[in-house]
Amino acid sequence: MNKKIALIYMGGTFGCIGEPLAPMTETEFIPQLKHVLPPQFKIECFKAPSIKDSSACTAQDWLKLIQQIQSLQLQNFQHFVVIHGTDTLSYAAATLSRFLAESCHVVITGSQYPLLNVQGDNTREFTDAIDNLNTALHAVLDLPVGVYLAFFHQIIHARSALKAHSTELNAFSGLNADRKITVDKTVMNVQLSHIEKAKQLNLINWMMLPIVQDQLSTNLDLVLSHPPHFLIIQAYGVGNLAVNDAIIQQFKALQSKGCQVILSTQVPLGGIDQRYAISQWINDAKILISDALSQADLYAKILKIYLQYPTSEQWHDHWYDYFENQPE
Repeated sequence: MNKKIALIYMGGTFGCIGEPLAPMTETEFIPQLKHVLPPQFKIECFKAPSIKDSSACTAQDWLKLIQQIQSLQLQNFQHFVVIHGTDTLSYAAATLSRFLAESCHVVITGSQYPLLNVQGDNTREFTDAIDNLNTALHAVLDLPVGVYLAFFHQIIHARSALKAHSTELNAFSGLNADRKITVDKTVMNVQLSHIEKAKQLNLINWMMLPIVQDQLSTNLDLVLSHPPHFLIIQAYGVGNLAVNDAIIQQFKALQSKGCQVILSTQVPLGGIDQRYAISQWINDAKILISDALSQADLYAKILKIYLQYPTSEQWHDHWYDYFENQPE
């Protein structure tokens, strides 16, 4: 079996130097990175198509990365480790998982501290970069096909990843890689047309706060004046949201204007559960229910279905093609 690893560098804190921190160019950084690679692995290093601060990353950057991975698969690579910034690491991980499915072995990682010292000529005295990279390199050869996130000696399913702390080394939580999850096994081969179309995707995500229904209705009127492709409503608990007939009609009006409304929850773990009477309105409103494993996974699912189908009606009709039960 071919065990060579494609190591793809996409920027982030991992490759920063100086005070204040600034990204090192890939032409300078990759030779330094090669000095810390364990000799027992067969590794070839690549720069990602987009190298930037991860807070600036969008769907286009991750689609270009997926396109690069799929091109490398044609060159006999089946194991990939991606170095990425932590700000949007969970979104990158979920997007890779949704599009690549079980077509190859991928582990994505990053770090809270740079690999190199201020001058950029040696490794930093204190850094989590080396540990995270080594964890990823071992995991990508040991784990079944799929996409995972490696951080602080943990390997988690990429779609379940949540950045839970902004500064601590143990920054990410999620479902351990040994847990079984249901997977959308549909691989999507990324084309230039997909990357161009992704520029147009418009999302609004509302985390509900306690306001009276009249104010929520007023806010929905504002959205109706210029609707996005998808409006995500992050409700309470298991998806509870108090509405009235006027709000339901506004949701229907959004749908008539090509905007799909998705009910999610602002609670990170546990998912949606529609057993409460307060949620019986959902069937009447015909809004969609999130079955994603995380907020980032919901984003990735929306992106994929948006690129797969041309109309809002088709997004609605195909939303539950791969409806999943939450893991126990």
